[in-house]
Amino acid sequence: MSLYLLLMIFSFGSCLVLSFDRKVAFYKNIRFLGPAIIAVAIPFLIWDQIFTDYGVWGFNEDYLQGFYIGKLPIEEILFFFFIPYCCLFIYEVLIAYYPNASLHRLTMAISIFLVLSGVLMALTHLNQWYTLSACSLTVLIVIFVIKQKYIWYPRAIFAFVVALIPFFVVNGILTGVATEEPIVWYNDSHNTGIRLLTIPLEDVFYNFSLLIPIIGIYHFLKTRSFQGSK
Repeated sequence: MSLYLLLMIFSFGSCLVLSFDRKVAFYKNIRFLGPAIIAVAIPFLIWDQIFTDYGVWGFNEDYLQGFYIGKLPIEEILFFFFIPYCCLFIYEVLIAYYPNASLHRLTMAISIFLVLSGVLMALTHLNQWYTLSACSLTVLIVIFVIKQKYIWYPRAIFAFVVALIPFFVVNGILTGVATEEPIVWYNDSHNTGIRLLTIPLEDVFYNFSLLIPIIGIYHFLKTRSFQGSK
């Protein structure tokens, strides 16, 4: 079994087992997960396919099973289903165990940082496709959700910050911190070249852009179901 696939199975499996924790009872929300994850996975997989095709990033066959759909290895496709499940699980865990957390300052600080740094990076790297796309999308998402004043957004920011811990572990392994060569490689002519250990800085913006819309759709479906049952 490939190292990439092992990472995905371990990440998903650990959260799946913990989903039956009585206080969280994440398994009860399973019907809301599929539509939210699929709705975001589709455009991200298209984005992934295009950037792989143009050499913005790619995959080391030595660490893969060897089964592809288009240009994407099966491990990469599973990433867009397994990792969002884990992030939604973190989101619900934080709600269950920290229901009274004060999140206003954290939300504003992270939002301002992402907008200012995202705009700066995008404007100074207009020819770097990964930097421009990931940072621009993040800025648009932050502005949109703040303008809409979504009640779930502070909790989503909380989940994003906490999820950075496993993010650095998984992405670190994928980008070569524990292997001779990276499992997922990046063409530095399409990014800033700034790395957090082995992880491109743009990955933080990319993961934010993946996580926040999924939480928004998930919250909408869950709230609509609750209101409909009254």
